[in-house]
This record gives sequence, structure tokens and C-alpha cells, in this order.
Amino acid sequence: MAITVDPVNLHQLPDYTFVETIHQGIRTTVYRAVKTATQQSVVIKVLSQEYPSFAELVQFRHQYTVAKNLPISGIVRPLRLETWGNGYALVMEDSEGIDLGHYVQQHPLSLTETLDVAIQLADILLLQHRVIHKDIKPTNLLIHPESKQVKLIDFSITSLLPKENQAIQSPGSLEGTLAYLSPEQTGRMNRAIDYRTDFYALGVTLYQLLTGQLPFNSEDPLELTWQ
Repeated sequence: MAITVDPVNLHQLPDYTFVETIHQGIRTTVYRAVKTATQQSVVIKVLSQEYPSFAELVQFRHQYTVAKNLPISGIVRPLRLETWGNGYALVMEDSEGIDLGHYVQQHPLSLTETLDVAIQLADILLLQHRVIHKDIKPTNLLIHPESKQVKLIDFSITSLLPKENQAIQSPGSLEGTLAYLSPEQTGRMNRAIDYRTDFYALGVTLYQLLTGQLPFNSEDPLELTWQ
């Protein structure tokens, strides 16, 4: 495959040969690359902005720290956190997966495959050991096109529950993707955020996979919050 990354950036990570751009968004860009010394295929996620905010830097380090310490196979394993300009580059294993949101547009899942995805994700959530992801949705799930194995990605807004307390008492500002947020995340329900938050988002994701649409739709964020 031809190298498609701007050569100006190559010197920032000299141990890697960049192969292709997987995703380019407003906040992050994701590349596929090869570690030169071992020829290992990796995925590298970087902050898109030349001068990221302090909050973005904290979130980037946070997702590396959380994922690195999760002893489960159902996530994309982080390998290293490198310096990238004024920010970071997160080097991860290459699972060869495709984000589920895009995959189902070209390859609709059968009922059996959809239920298998739901079971895999439920097992991942059960094994996360007091970790609340808070942004479960199809685009944060990678599915291998052949084995149909599912892996969870993007732990940037994850919350860690203290051992003595199984709920977050002060969730703070609204985080996540509105269409998948549980009532306690939006503040509509006066209840602390806990593991049930991710299972609510799993339910929304499963509904979307089965029907091809979200259970609640509105262009008005306030209306969507109260549906």
C-alpha cells in the first residue's frame, strides 16, 4: 500500500513507516503504520489540531492509561504513548477491524451475527472491572470482517469507579454521544452514573443494528435529551 501521510510528519515518529490514513476527523486522525524494526502492523491515533487544549491532552493520556491496565482481550491494546508535535501519538495493536457503524452499511448483519455482537460486547463490559466507558456506540466498536470478533475502542472519557464506591457521585459535564446517553448521563434522571450506563448504550446500539435506526431521533438536542 502506498504511503499517504504528509512526509512533513514522518520525522516525528522515525521508528514507524506510515501506510495509510484510516480516519481523519476534527479532533483525531488515525493512521495504519508498520514498526520498522519488527515489521509489526500498528494503528497510530494522533490529535488533529496543531495546538491541542490541555483538556484534550489529559483525555489522550487518560485513554492510554485506562486501556493499558485493562486485563481483557475485548479491547484494542495500546502499545506506546509517543510525543507528536505539541501533543501525543497513541500506538496501538492493529486488530484489522472495521468500525461497526461503517461495516454494517456495506455488510448488514444477520440476526444471529447481531446477537453475537451484543453478547461479545456484554462480556467485555462485565469484565471491565469498575470502568465506565460512557461512549458505547457502533463507531467505537471494531469488528473483524472474517471472524466477526468485536473490540471496544476509545477510552478518552472513561470513568474509573473507586473500589469502595460503585457509582460516580459527581459526573460533571455532559460527555459522550447524545443519542446513546443514558438518562442519568444527561441529568434527566437523578441517579449516579454506574455500570448500567454502558448497558443502556449497548441497548441503543443493539436496537440500531436490528432496525437500522436509533430509538430516539431529533435534530433538537434538548428534545432528544427528554425523549
